[in-house]
Amino acid sequence: MLEAWRGGDAEAGERLFTRHYRLVKRFFRNKVGAERVADLAQDTFVAVVDGRERIADPQRFRPYLLRTAYYVFCRHLRERARGGPVADLEQASVAQLDPSAPSIIARAQQQRLLLEALRSIPVNYQVVLELHYWEELGTLRIAEVLDVPAATVRSRLQRARHALEGVMARLASSPELLRSTMTELDDWAARCGRDLRQPEHDD
Repeated sequence: MLEAWRGGDAEAGERLFTRHYRLVKRFFRNKVGAERVADLAQDTFVAVVDGRERIADPQRFRPYLLRTAYYVFCRHLRERARGGPVADLEQASVAQLDPSAPSIIARAQQQRLLLEALRSIPVNYQVVLELHYWEELGTLRIAEVLDVPAATVRSRLQRARHALEGVMARLASSPELLRSTMTELDDWAARCGRDLRQPEHDD
């Protein structure tokens, strides 16, 4: 479909975007308020249209799309900080930079705790964990999305998990909730990702 689209087939481009629309929305849903998700998703697809000739390998369209979404999100944060200091995404969290309520509603206590904790760790830690757990990307693909070496991804994942554990310990309403969430962190994170991949009624 990518090659057909680049060859002038507008219908192929529309099918390509329809196939990946939920992926892009999911990237933004735990980072910005519901009123901004659709706008940032649209900005992402506009940027992809503008840069479609730069996609060298059609098999890597998904990482390219996520990389574009990441850049669009970084630009959004810079625009929010206009007139003030530019935030260090290795230090500042989404909760600090964009405190609007996320568009995700979690059913289970463990998932609510996980989502809140993700928004409370540095942005680049949140992004790398969500790509790992929700999109099930390996180290090399995450490195491609974030345009960093694979070794950086590995160390960032380790630091991100440690930061997440610390925030969850602070946010948990009870020792039992913290214990159950930490014991099954990988399972809860993966389950949260599966829930997010379910069809949405508003699409």
